[in-house]
Amino acid sequence: MRAIVTKERAAVSLLFLMNGTMAGCWAVKVPQFSSALSLSEFELGLMILTLGLGSIVFMPIAGASISRFGSRAVALATSLMFVPMLLVLTLAPNVMTAVPAIFLFGGFMGAMDVAMNANAVETETHMGRAIMSSCHAFWSLGGLAGAGLGGWLLTISTPILHALVSTFLAAALLLLAWPYLYRDAPHHHSDHTPRSGLPRTAAPWLLGIIALFSMIPEGSVLDWSALYLRKELHTDVAASGLAYAGFSLTMALMRFAGDHLRDRLGAILILRLSAAIAMSGLLLAGFAAGPLMAIAGFALMGIGIANLVPIAFSAAGKLPGLAPGIGLSVVTTMGYCGILIAPSLIGFIASHASLGLVFKALPVLLVVVLLLSGQARHADRQDEDRHAVDIEA
Repeated sequence: MRAIVTKERAAVSLLFLMNGTMAGCWAVKVPQFSSALSLSEFELGLMILTLGLGSIVFMPIAGASISRFGSRAVALATSLMFVPMLLVLTLAPNVMTAVPAIFLFGGFMGAMDVAMNANAVETETHMGRAIMSSCHAFWSLGGLAGAGLGGWLLTISTPILHALVSTFLAAALLLLAWPYLYRDAPHHHSDHTPRSGLPRTAAPWLLGIIALFSMIPEGSVLDWSALYLRKELHTDVAASGLAYAGFSLTMALMRFAGDHLRDRLGAILILRLSAAIAMSGLLLAGFAAGPLMAIAGFALMGIGIANLVPIAFSAAGKLPGLAPGIGLSVVTTMGYCGILIAPSLIGFIASHASLGLVFKALPVLLVVVLLLSGQARHADRQDEDRHAVDIEA
């Protein structure tokens, strides 16, 4: 009987928890960061864009490094470099030092993201069961914990103490994971895998579209759901926050269930059902006559959106003839571009129409996900096909 929990699975889950905690700590720190540097809204937007650019630059580098050194080595190295970055950002005395600091913060966060996902793929292949969705659930829990703890610390103490506590927690999680992270071997290049540059096969790009078109709706709820309830459905501040809270809660719970469902029903069916549920939730929110209906729609969307990206990432790490780091770097980069693109694009559309119209239109992206759902078959593949890349080298 296959083990449900192993020390390797626990270790990679701790890395997801650490990354999510740091992201949550950063999210609640943004107003203080802006105030400390006297940034205008436009300047803060450029800073956040710099963080995103750092991720986009470092993700492909991480993917190439995984092919050469293995996911464990790259995950540990990038995690170690990521640990002090929130403290470095806090200590930045001016904009000139904050720009490279936030670029590196985003860069190491993105590189760690690719590496820990690659290690999760290796671990679930080694175990013979799906674990990717629960790993992403731990990331979501980390985000909630980081935001909750970080907000409380910033209220009762100083930004330096907040950064020190965040750094200590991240270091402790990394220390716990370090000895047990799954030890995978580097993947040698085959004739089908270029030594440099971008993959020449269509599969990683199609999976990248699935990730992109799944993360744009996710980003839209993160950035615009509260404003939609306040301005168009006329709720108060407290009630408007329930939109994202409901979405986050159902998404985290469904991610813990996602691995079991994928093992039972297969990745393709789960992806199709998830996309259909997410579309229903978006339409319910977009056509909502009142706040309760909209909150229910966003909660339903959380159920659907929860496992789309984990399945895409798992499939990307198991593409035949392609080292897992290469496929994952393409899919993660394309996916996280959705988080960067969504806020500004949706803001532009909403300024000429309404947020309700935006949420009614977003299901079109999930129709594309449905059409590409056959690509999810790679998520269910076992490791005998994966090693073809080594045999052909």
